[in-house]
Amino acid sequence: MEILTNSERETEAAGAAFSAKLPDGTVVAMYGELGAGKTAFVRGMARGMGLDCRVNSPTFTIVNEYLGERTLLHFDMYRLKSADELWDIGWDDYLERGAVCAVEWSENVADAFSGDEISVRIDKLGESARRITIEGGGF
Repeated sequence: MEILTNSERETEAAGAAFSAKLPDGTVVAMYGELGAGKTAFVRGMARGMGLDCRVNSPTFTIVNEYLGERTLLHFDMYRLKSADELWDIGWDDYLERGAVCAVEWSENVADAFSGDEISVRIDKLGESARRITIEGGGF
């Protein structure tokens, strides 16, 4: 599936529509350069999951937890050098919680994925235009 957006607001709306269909326990591996809109997409995901919370990048904390009727775990792997570091912080424990896991900078921890994840790639097409490509999980 491919979605074209022309603003941060549209990228958030795409994330909301996407997450409304996601079953709990889904891992979303996100790819895109710095400033592509990954966090904006996750903000939309939270809204689409019915979560009323402030969503920001967990670059320094590695993971932010957004709790409500559903749970969204928002990871930022920018600072990690390998999947081993992800396992060291308890990746398997997070997976066992059955929450939706949105993982920014997934390329840094590719070995941690089982192949069942949904891939979301966000490409900058211009100042605010983005192409969002979603693959896997029936998308």
